[in-house]
Amino acid sequence: MNKKLDYKKEYKDLYQPKSKPSIVNVPEMNFIMVSGKGDPNSEVFQQAVELLYGLSFTIKMSKMKGNQPEGYFEYVMPPLEGLWWIEDGEFSFRERDNWVWAIMIRQPEFVTDSVFQWACNEYKRKKGVIDLSKVSFETYNEGLCVQAMHRGSYKNEPETVEKMKAFMVENNLEERLMDGGKHHEIYLSDPRKTLPEKLRTIIRHPVKEKIGEE
Repeated sequence: MNKKLDYKKEYKDLYQPKSKPSIVNVPEMNFIMVSGKGDPNSEVFQQAVELLYGLSFTIKMSKMKGNQPEGYFEYVMPPLEGLWWIEDGEFSFRERDNWVWAIMIRQPEFVTDSVFQWACNEYKRKKGVIDLSKVSFETYNEGLCVQAMHRGSYKNEPETVEKMKAFMVENNLEERLMDGGKHHEIYLSDPRKTLPEKLRTIIRHPVKEKIGEE
């Protein structure tokens, strides 16, 4: 019997961290991304999420249409993720209007740019006129990071981030959010079906070792 690959279970270091911050070396992975700007509590953001899931499910269900890509294997849809940053200044949880974001879903290893292009064409054929200009297929190499499991409402994330920053100081690490890094969230809970206090969100920040410091 073929077993579906569940990335969350197979790669526990990436998807099952403890609440206590820890160091992880994140490998190169492929994603479908939809980019945008502004407050995530907007129709634009919700449309981006819908588009992202639409394309990802088109690839996952390609076998039902006789368009199974070479190397296809059964898998559980990886979780929704988000990269968040600003173009100038320091990232703030309180000011959301200047946020730049990329919402994304990891793709199985058999997905190539040609498979992605097929999915775009297939999705557009089914949905009719649709803007795909903000969608891309990207290889993302995050590297050395500090991460932690945040439990509870999104609005309380700064509490977990402060714990992560204290951990960085203790381990002679420096955050890279001002050096091209992105605030990274991985959503393990569906906010439509989960109470705010029960939400589980992985928070991940890229870091580097401080040079010349004990």
